[in-house]
Amino acid sequence: MYIHLGGEKIIRSSELVGIFDISIEKSSKVSKQFITHARQSKVVEFIGEEDPKSIVVTKGIVYYSPISSATLKKRANLFIANA
Repeated sequence: MYIHLGGEKIIRSSELVGIFDISIEKSSKVSKQFITHARQSKVVEFIGEEDPKSIVVTKGIVYYSPISSATLKKRANLFIANA
């Protein structure tokens, strides 16, 4: 199954590790370190030109999505329920 992250970006649900609200980037020291490391490793991708509302972590890439984490979680749960 696939999950639409916004724009033209679609990922396989099997690649999904986590979906987080964008506010976690500023509120958690561990998440700041993770994002900093991902940026240094060049595995961060911004989707679209809108301000990001969520961070989607996959096995290989960290995506900044313009879709809210609540909406993305609902989409992911739909695929899990139907699997």
